[in-house]
Amino acid sequence: MASKLDQLREMTTVVADTGDIKAVAKIKPVDCTTNPSIVLKALSTDMFDEQFAAAIKWGKSQSGDRDAVVDAVASRLAIDVGAALVDLVPGRVSTEVDADLSFNTEGSIKKAHEIIAAYEERGIGRERILIKLASTWEGIRACEVLQKEGIDCNLTLLFSKCQAIACADAGAFLISPFVGRILDWYKKATGEDYTAETDPGVLSVRSIYNYYKSNGIKTVVMGASFRNTGEIEGLAGCDRLTISPNLLEELEADQGKLERKLSPDAFVPEPKVEMDEQTFRWMMNEDAMATEKLAEGIRNFAADLGKLRTRVAKELDA
Repeated sequence: MASKLDQLREMTTVVADTGDIKAVAKIKPVDCTTNPSIVLKALSTDMFDEQFAAAIKWGKSQSGDRDAVVDAVASRLAIDVGAALVDLVPGRVSTEVDADLSFNTEGSIKKAHEIIAAYEERGIGRERILIKLASTWEGIRACEVLQKEGIDCNLTLLFSKCQAIACADAGAFLISPFVGRILDWYKKATGEDYTAETDPGVLSVRSIYNYYKSNGIKTVVMGASFRNTGEIEGLAGCDRLTISPNLLEELEADQGKLERKLSPDAFVPEPKVEMDEQTFRWMMNEDAMATEKLAEGIRNFAADLGKLRTRVAKELDA
């Protein structure tokens, strides 16, 4: 019998949640997704020593505001990682807008334009890139503008149905609901253990998937942030799943039968929800888990971006 990974690939597009070049070359996913934490980890390996040295040399040749130069070098390095991944996958590579712009619509749009321009300078078209934005109200509004410009977006740090509905209304190409982080919150809050069928993260994505299919929404649902293979199996059949290399290896080693859990043709009819800013903010306010995990996720990504900038600044001053 085929491995569970091979079976999964028959029903779901598998995306690698990593910036590890060696792992991507081995796994051969369709797409890759990165975030500040992944970029920082990738740049800590010797595989990007040459690019890091070139970026620092370029930074030292720049004049003007020092913080702006540091930011520019850090952004260049993120593109270096993304470009290396583009060479390895046939599909798309997600590149994240700076986490400290999560509540700045205009700033996010400007940064997205810079990211696309940087890739295009390397001969990589926008059709190979997804711009990652946090699923704040401001991030979703930036997505709405970018999608109309033909720049496809991946809305990340998504923990609630109201975020998913607002993203769909904005015309987002793809959303990344975080499964494992939802489970983390509920395990801490309740002290309980969960199976794949009771896992709050799995159930959240299933609910979003049902809403989208029931209402003919084209936005792609890509489950993310998995803690174990049981969560992945619980979402078999989802449009896409972005999975870390260690969990991909576990699935590849498992020869058991994988049951399909989601199908675009199997859904429970569900009415469309009218979502405006007031409704969005109230629904987020009423969802302690989503509010806390969104804020935590932004802080953590901003912290890793800060670490990268600190490293760059130190090298520029050397």
